[in-house]
Amino acid sequence: MSGSAGRWAGRWIEEWDPEDERFWEEGGGKQVARRNLVFSVLSEHIGFSIWSLWSVMVLFMGPEYGVDPAGKFFLVAMPTLVGGVMRVPYTFAVAKFGGRNWTIVSALLLLVPTVTAAFVMKPGASYTTLMVVAALTGVGGGNFASSMTNINAFYPLREKGWALGLNAGGGNIGVPAIQLTGLLVIGTAGAAHPRIVLAVYIPLVVLAATLAALYMDNLAPVRNDTGAALAAAKDAHTWIMSVLYVGTFGSFIGYSFAFGLVLQNQFGRTPLQAADLTFIGPLLGSLVRPVGGRLADRFGGARITLWNFLAMAAATGVVIVASRQKSLALFLVGFIALFVLTGVGNGSAYKMIPGIFRRKAEADGLTGEAADAYGRRLSGAAMGLIGAVGALGGVAINLAFRESFLNASSGTPAFFSFLGYYALCYVLTWAVYLRRPAGAPVTAGEAAPAGAAAYAEV
Repeated sequence: MSGSAGRWAGRWIEEWDPEDERFWEEGGGKQVARRNLVFSVLSEHIGFSIWSLWSVMVLFMGPEYGVDPAGKFFLVAMPTLVGGVMRVPYTFAVAKFGGRNWTIVSALLLLVPTVTAAFVMKPGASYTTLMVVAALTGVGGGNFASSMTNINAFYPLREKGWALGLNAGGGNIGVPAIQLTGLLVIGTAGAAHPRIVLAVYIPLVVLAATLAALYMDNLAPVRNDTGAALAAAKDAHTWIMSVLYVGTFGSFIGYSFAFGLVLQNQFGRTPLQAADLTFIGPLLGSLVRPVGGRLADRFGGARITLWNFLAMAAATGVVIVASRQKSLALFLVGFIALFVLTGVGNGSAYKMIPGIFRRKAEADGLTGEAADAYGRRLSGAAMGLIGAVGALGGVAINLAFRESFLNASSGTPAFFSFLGYYALCYVLTWAVYLRRPAGAPVTAGEAAPAGAAAYAEV
């Protein structure tokens, strides 16, 4: 490895081959990848916190703000929408500017929504103003795509499940972290002081950018490839995995943003009582994401994802029963189980992506480094699209809750729709990735091995 300065004024590694075990174990590849992973996790963690900022801010919004429950659900949906859209350009920014350099820039961009919110978060602010400021936090959602694309390039296929799971899980913990901060502020200073939360995070944003500048690297071999982006967009697997990722990550981020509002509106919890409970599910869901990746490394992502969707459907059934019986204890059991399962599914689904495109390369007759390069090329491009669509699933979650409470004064109808979606994802995972024999090819001209599920081990 050699570093060079010049392009975009940063540290560049000119040669990178993590699939070469000697390079990985003896040439310092593993140590460099781990260092970049640590600081990528930190930046992504802060990004997730800012992205989910308004799931906390709405808990501070009492009657004096003049925003009804339906309006609050729409407020927390807006960052999810913007964040999902931002994931596409953020994916390509890594190759354009370098992973280290873009981590610095994307971290500093988080100052825009935090500083702006500090000025407008007070009674009397118009709903339009609040919506615009909430939309700005969407930049935090983009951080996930660039971070995952960057770390995907650093690690070999055999360790991607664990590395991507750890990177994403550490980032996801940003959601319960800011919710715990909000709980601490409400419990000590009271619900009239939301700016204290912002005062905590503004210096953390600066810290994340500084550490990225000091300790991260850019990979010169990572290039934007318009052909790969178009190929990924045309490949049916990209969109199938997007549907599955809506079910896992879309559920995680949607539930994370909506949980506190559901507790207030369905069970009459006060802001402090809701904040006492809101962080638990996102925390557990974040912590188990690397476990989902590790299980996928060992047993195959498709198998873990399949059974995980079945378990998510069962947990949703528990939530529906609890909603009808108005049992807060049972509701919490079912909902927290859903969070845990979204974390497992996030890890296993993301592990599938590099493996699927590696298998496609083998089906096309490629072997060795050529197959590895093809897999990295298309999976990197596909991850941005899949991550963007998955995040948009969080918008659907919040809009479903909004309509459900508007029309039925309960979240139960929304949960029935989620149950149906998990059933669809279960069937889709089985039919495309696990059914024996493999059946019809997924894309035109693609031959699947007869008598065995082509992607069972991905």
